[in-house]
Formats: sequence, structure tokens, C-alpha cells
Amino acid sequence: MTTMNQVARAETPDSEWKSLYKVGGVAALMAGALFRRNLAAEIGLFSQHKPPVTVSNWFALLQSNRLLGLATLNIFDLVNYALVGLMFLALYAALRRVNRSYMTIATALGLVGIAVYFASNTALSMLSLSDQYTAATTDAQRTTLLAAGQAMLAINRFSSPGAHPGAGGYLSLLLIAVAGMITSVVMLRSAVFNRATAYVGILASVFDLAYCIAFAFVPAIDSELLAVCFIPAAGLFLMIWHILIGRRLYQLGRLEEKTSPKQSSSKRAEIRATTIRLYRQLLLRLATVSGLPRM
Repeated sequence: MTTMNQVARAETPDSEWKSLYKVGGVAALMAGALFRRNLAAEIGLFSQHKPPVTVSNWFALLQSNRLLGLATLNIFDLVNYALVGLMFLALYAALRRVNRSYMTIATALGLVGIAVYFASNTALSMLSLSDQYTAATTDAQRTTLLAAGQAMLAINRFSSPGAHPGAGGYLSLLLIAVAGMITSVVMLRSAVFNRATAYVGILASVFDLAYCIAFAFVPAIDSELLAVCFIPAAGLFLMIWHILIGRRLYQLGRLEEKTSPKQSSSKRAEIRATTIRLYRQLLLRLATVSGLPRM
């Protein structure tokens, strides 16, 4: 009986986390439907736009069309990863009773990976350099700014020809993929999420991890082909995974919201009954001591 109770508690979300469930659910839905990881590639596909090759071309694009330039530099990934961070926190709350150790590791890896990506995203830095390049009055200033722009592109170049992620992009992708894999495996052992959600998360993580592992061994000239083979597939499964998670987390938040008043009413009734029982016992004791007839 004790084991069954422990399993039941592990599979029942806490009502005190209902606000986090709803916030994490909305964040996951937005990450999957609006701010997908491949959003820049999709914008480029519909706009018939190809990423610039040289730094001066990047600067020109940022001056002629800032939104397109920032999108191509993955500015929306910052929004995506911020939303994914909220999702990981909600997943920890929902799954920590299944395996607290693994969920702590997964959440920590996911949040560290997100922080690394924030530090390595160069969209706003490139915009600032572009503005300075336009305002420069000497060739020496322009040469210096072009060199600085080339250094920025080397940090994270998923949007550039060659699809080289750079150290920051590679590390963040690896950490978040491992976090997703651990979380999906924990999902398989829980009744909070269905198995389909867990398997979709595993597939997304497998493609990301396959890219990370293969990238370390293939020649640099094949890195673009490697990205085309793995990154879009991972992005598709991630989109589905985020939507499935968001829907379930929001349901948990609504479910707890509906059941909490009933639980409170039940607790009040229990307290009232206990109080009446204790009061009757006290009267009986007083009657016994005083020799009065019992009521």
C-alpha cells in the first residue's frame, strides 16, 4: 500500500505549482507555434532571401531591412530560448516526483545551455557594428569595424554559409539536447505525460545529438550538408514536442485550478468534523469528572 501511495503521489502534480504549469504551458505553445528554432530559415524561404556572404553585405542588409537582417541572425531564437527556459522550469515542477535527480540535472543543463546561447547570439552586436560602419568617416574605421563584424560572425554562424555553429552555438545546442533527452526519458516513467510526447522529445534530441556528434568528426567542408540533414528534422520534432508539452502543462494548470477549491472544501469539512468530535469528547470527560449524567 505504501508503494502504491508513493507512485500515486509521483504521478499527481502539486496544486501549488498551477501558476507555473500555466505559464510554462503558454511559453511552450508560443515556442512551438510562433518562435520556432528554424524561424529564420522559414523567413528566408518565403522572402527568397539568402544569407549574406561577407560582413559588408551583412551591414548593408541590417541598414536596408533591419527586421530581416536580425531575423537571419536568429534574433527570434533569444525569445524561443527564453520561452523554453520557462517550459523547463514547469517540467521540473511536473516531473520532479518521478525522478528528482534526473529532473534537476536536466533543468540545470537546459538553463545553462540557454544562458550560453544568450551570451553567444550576435544579432544585436552586429546591428550596433552596422550602425557604426554606416556612420564611419574613414577607411581605417571601416576596416576595424569589418574585422569586428567578422569576429562576431565566428562566434555563432548557424545563419551563415557553412552553417558553422561556433563554440557558443555548439555548446548550447548540445546541453539543451541532453536536457531534452533526459526529460523525455523521465516522461516515459510518468503518467503525467503520454508516451507519444516522450517519444517525440526523444526523436528531437536524437537528431540534435547526432548533429553534435557528427559535427566533431566530419570535415568542415561538409558541415553545411550535415546541418541540412539533421537540424530541420530536429526543429520539426521540437516544434511538435513543445506544442504537446504546452497543451498538457496548461491542462494541468487548469485541472489544479478546478480541483483546488474542492480540496479546500473537503479540508474544511474534515476540520469541522474533528472539532465537533473533540468537543464531544471534552463534554464527556467533564461529565464523568463532575458526576453529571452524560448527554
